[in-house]
This record gives sequence, structure tokens and C-alpha cells, in this order.
Amino acid sequence: MAKNNQKEAQQEQVATTVSGVEEFFKKNQKWIEWALLALLVIILGIFAINRWVIAPAKAEAQGQLFHAEQLFRAGDFETALNGDGNALGFTDIIGNYGKRAGKAVYLYAGICQLRLGNNEEALALLKKYSVKDKILQARAYSAIGDAYSNLKDYTNALAYYKKAAALEDNEYRPAYLLKAALVCEETGDNATALKLYKEIETKYPQTVEGYDVQKYISRIENQQ
Repeated sequence: MAKNNQKEAQQEQVATTVSGVEEFFKKNQKWIEWALLALLVIILGIFAINRWVIAPAKAEAQGQLFHAEQLFRAGDFETALNGDGNALGFTDIIGNYGKRAGKAVYLYAGICQLRLGNNEEALALLKKYSVKDKILQARAYSAIGDAYSNLKDYTNALAYYKKAAALEDNEYRPAYLLKAALVCEETGDNATALKLYKEIETKYPQTVEGYDVQKYISRIENQQ
């Protein structure tokens, strides 16, 4: 009997809740309809913007980027950065399209500025570059380290070379370790420099850096 009463009470509670919901929708029907209509307009607007504004802009940016990339690969960093009067360079692509051109444009432009000796400009661009690809991100960190090194800010240079080396153990790592070691030598920290040189000698003997590292080791050991 108690179970039946409990069941009836639950059914009555459910009925009351349903009735309350129905009453709410009746009282607020127009508001709900307007809200749903507004939501539909927003969704369609977002779709339209993506379909007819953002997507074409991205395609246009990628088309402009192709020519600048070709110049970059040819080593013409000035023209790649500033354009040739017919096609845009990385600077104008960033100005006209921003992130719609893709993240790589900041890496390209930053390295161009670095190669042209514009270290502050290089830093501003390279620090906007962030990707999940560890090889490319390490390259960006190394380039940031180069810019700081050129500015004789060896503390930050060393920090970024170490970040590049720590990101992933691959064939590029000994180059980052070598840069870090050279900065340590520059600041008089020969003990850390020697440790880094010996790491290259031990772990990466078959690399370009590994073949040459003995001369750096000898240079420090001869000073002791």
C-alpha cells in the first residue's frame, strides 16, 4: 500500500512539473519564438560570413602567400618581406589578412626581418607564431634566440635556445645545443658550455655539429 502511495505521489509530482513547463511555454511563447528566430539568424549569419567572407579571404591570402614563399626559399628576404610591386610581401599580407593568412606568415616574416638585421621587428613577429608542430616551433624558438643574441641579450637568447633544444630530440637539437653553448662561452660560463659541447659529442657524433664540436671542447680545455 505504501509503495502504491509513493508511486502515485511520484506520478503526481511528474504531472505537476510537466504542467508547469507547459504553462511556462504558453506564457512565454512569443518570447521563445523570437529567441529561436534570433538564434537562427545568428547561426545563418555566422555561416554566411564564413562562406562568403572568411573563406574567400583565406583563399586569396594563400594565393598571395605562395609567391612570397617562393622568394623566401630563393633567399630574397627583402622582396619576400616587402613585395615586388606586383605581388604582396609578408608584411602586406599580414596587414591585409592577419591570421587569415595562416600562422606560418609570422614565422616567414620574422625570419626575413632577422636575416635583414631587424632584430626587434623579428622578435615581435616570431613571438606571434605558435604551433603544435614541434620541429617548426623549435625553429621559431631558435630564431628568437638568434634575435636576442644579436641584441646581446644573452640571458633571453640562452633561454630560447634551451627551449628549442628541450622541445623534441631530433636531428636539429644539436644545432640548438651548440648555439646555447656558444652563448654560455660568450658570458664566461665555460663550465656549462663544456657540458653542452660534450653532450653533442656523446649523443650526436654523426651530425655536422658533432664532427666539429671537438674544436670547441679543446678551446675551453686549453684555457683551464
